[in-house]
Amino acid sequence: MGPGRQGQDVAASFLSHVSTGRPREASALPAVELEHVHKWYGSIHAVRGISLRILQNEFFSLLGPSGCGKTTVLRMISGFETPTEGTVYLKGEVANAIPPYRRDTNLIFQHLALFPHLDVYDNIAFGLRLRRLPRPEIARKVRAALELVDLVGYDTRRIHQLSGGQKQRIAIARALVNEPAVLLLDEPLGALDLRLRIQMQVELKEIQHRVGTTFVYVTHDQTEAMTMSDRIAVMNHGFVEQIGTSRDVYERPRTRFVATFLGDSNLLEAQVESSNADQTVLRAGAARLIGPADAGATPGSSVTLCVRPERLRFAGAGTASGGDDGNRLDARVRDAIFKGAVIEYRLVTESGARLILQAHADAARPVEPGAAVTVTWRKEDGVLLTE
Repeated sequence: MGPGRQGQDVAASFLSHVSTGRPREASALPAVELEHVHKWYGSIHAVRGISLRILQNEFFSLLGPSGCGKTTVLRMISGFETPTEGTVYLKGEVANAIPPYRRDTNLIFQHLALFPHLDVYDNIAFGLRLRRLPRPEIARKVRAALELVDLVGYDTRRIHQLSGGQKQRIAIARALVNEPAVLLLDEPLGALDLRLRIQMQVELKEIQHRVGTTFVYVTHDQTEAMTMSDRIAVMNHGFVEQIGTSRDVYERPRTRFVATFLGDSNLLEAQVESSNADQTVLRAGAARLIGPADAGATPGSSVTLCVRPERLRFAGAGTASGGDDGNRLDARVRDAIFKGAVIEYRLVTESGARLILQAHADAARPVEPGAAVTVTWRKEDGVLLTE
């Protein structure tokens, strides 16, 4: 997808806050703020005291498994649900009592809710007509919206004549043509096949980058969230477990849940032997391991050492600069799974711990199942988890 310079200029005609690029300096006033928000449905505590700030011009994702409360949070921002306790702010204004139609937000559902009896033009123009805008202005805005999503010439198409990806773009155009301050998206790509979903992730991020509108995106797909988001809130059982950039939450998870929900993790249960400003010495069964410094690691306490599969190396097979810091575990290869760019090795250690190691497929000759190996990693590649 690429509407080019003309498309960017036309988009700017109805999105007055568009600049030549997406503003990277967010306003001091957040677009959305939740302060100690709870939501009860009878005896079900769906959202449990969430506080978060979503910045203007930010692509912010709520990520978590089904039933964790992320859609409920989105509906409270939109006004379709009211918090049982706590406060929702939109651009600094208390919004709890503001009805959905008066909020400067727009919501895209997974099933899109396009009108099948209307053509593309009338679908996009629907909200503009409700606002009783002049016909020439409606035509200009619809044209700009079609330029934005690279579907100029589709004005008279019926919805059933569109592909899945085209329907997604029309839903986005219909939402953005009303120039909301915040666009809320509830798993809008969930019904697409994998190839189209990946394509739409890139296109959706490009659209958000051009228009600068704050996007709040709900998904259970970890790759989707990490691909598109400026920041991610990882949710579990109604709580926010961690908020950060994709790299933050992936490389430095704060809890066991975050470590396992975002990609694969190797988790080794250990006891702290000693700790100083440089490192933490651990005992995992018969193995002595070295982890990063951690102020919360006190001698005798139990911790979990988390190491991502791509950080593990076979001893003598391109160990990263800086050596292995003494982290060495003997293991046996249970399986080797070819995944294109990488080979994923499933290992079991002498103590019975199971590990996953990912190696570049062209880095060396594959290690065969049944082979005895030694696995190494650097201390800075580990993260200590206490929750």
